[in-house]
Amino acid sequence: MIVLGIDPGYGIVGYGAIEWIDTEKLSLLCYGAITTSSNKIFCDRLNSIYKKMVYLISRVKPDVLVVEKLFFKNNQKTAIDVAQARGVILLSGQQSNIRMEEFTPLQVKMAVTGYGRAKKPQVMETVKKILRLKELPEPDDAADAVALAICYSKFTKKTENALT
Repeated sequence: MIVLGIDPGYGIVGYGAIEWIDTEKLSLLCYGAITTSSNKIFCDRLNSIYKKMVYLISRVKPDVLVVEKLFFKNNQKTAIDVAQARGVILLSGQQSNIRMEEFTPLQVKMAVTGYGRAKKPQVMETVKKILRLKELPEPDDAADAVALAICYSKFTKKTENALT
């Protein structure tokens, strides 16, 4: 099963794909970032994200698209813009007929590290360890997207174990 994790944004959209071979074996397939220029009008940035997501989905051919749920404390303008970008990302998955799942940052931290209040460096080091990587995926947004994909495999494994 191929799981494509997406860390939404409008300047940078992180992505990371893993192959979930069995309940214990995960393999990193690809990672990176979709970027848009702050010099472009916002609608053009959304259109660019959509087109690049459609291309990414056609290239990776994921079975599941996992997108982070939004959580903002302070900046409402940023939250609204990221929410719009997230909508474009979800639309690209929906139009590609891919199963989609969503997780909060707390759920990702819990699944990856076992501790819901883990700090970013701890999550990243655990991602590196789980996937047996020499270096962390960069930029951070890509590493966050890989963590989302791992989160899906961990939650699904727990659910399957609970059903048997």
